[in-house]
Amino acid sequence: MNPRAAVADEATTSVWPVMKRILTVVFFGLVAWLLFRQARIIEWDRVWASMRALPHAVLAIGAALGLASHVLYSTFDLFGRHLTGHRLGTGRVMLVTFISYVFNLNLGSPGGLAFRYRLYARLGLGNEVITRVLTMSLLTNWLGYTVLAGGVLLFRPLALPPDWKLGHDGLQVLGGVLLTVAASYILACVAAKKRSWTVRGYEIGLPSWRIAAMQVVLSCTNWLLIAGIVHVLLQQRIAYPTVLSVLLIAAVAGVITHVPAGIGVLEGTFVALLWHQVPHGELLGALFAYRAIYYLAPMIVATAMYLFVEVRAKALAQELARPDP
Repeated sequence: MNPRAAVADEATTSVWPVMKRILTVVFFGLVAWLLFRQARIIEWDRVWASMRALPHAVLAIGAALGLASHVLYSTFDLFGRHLTGHRLGTGRVMLVTFISYVFNLNLGSPGGLAFRYRLYARLGLGNEVITRVLTMSLLTNWLGYTVLAGGVLLFRPLALPPDWKLGHDGLQVLGGVLLTVAASYILACVAAKKRSWTVRGYEIGLPSWRIAAMQVVLSCTNWLLIAGIVHVLLQQRIAYPTVLSVLLIAAVAGVITHVPAGIGVLEGTFVALLWHQVPHGELLGALFAYRAIYYLAPMIVATAMYLFVEVRAKALAQELARPDP
């Protein structure tokens, strides 16, 4: 290897973690500033009053959409089962995915990953298989995000508040980049001759174009359902594409800042981008109801299911280990 290239690679390897930390701190500081600026002018009594005033029918529709989203997301690990060929049944895979996803929402990515590894390991899967399943599931989720965010930004850019400097042109360029990334993955699934690679001892494989198409459809549908919850709870006062755009921005903000459950980040993003369209009290009341429906209620269910799996895991693993008759 060229010594100069080796030095350059080493420099890049050492500089990137530092840059990543700096960017994270800057982004987190921006979010914190937005939260502080908006929190000073919020009348919190109106927030609670707005939340209590939500019609029961609206809450029921929001809950139905939330249930549909959680069930749909629970199928994402089935793509990994197809790719690895492991023997866990559909119901068990969906159960592990649901539990892990809910803990990921409420505790952050490290918590969700830990639960996924533990539950799958308890059911008899090895670390390599679990990693491939997890990679496929994460890819599915963010593939749909990339397609939707790219499409919305390119064809219907968000109407930003008057004091923001970023214009439609910048948003459209970003949308084009995101769509290009998604299209490149799908094209690779269609045309690539080499279908798998080994990176640091782990195998990475490309699915067929049919699987890739299913990933896009299911993931996009899931993101659309999540945005639908907020749209319904806001009682359609804001156009659905706008709600979807802000939700997608908030999702990335939550990932970058590493705040468990995105507490404050989700609300801060919506308030910062939509304060000129909806009163703060009504906006935050709807978002708090969304948290109760999509985060807190499923957490109660997932905790009970996790305890059940822990109790039954050994018996289930032994059952899977038996040779087929």
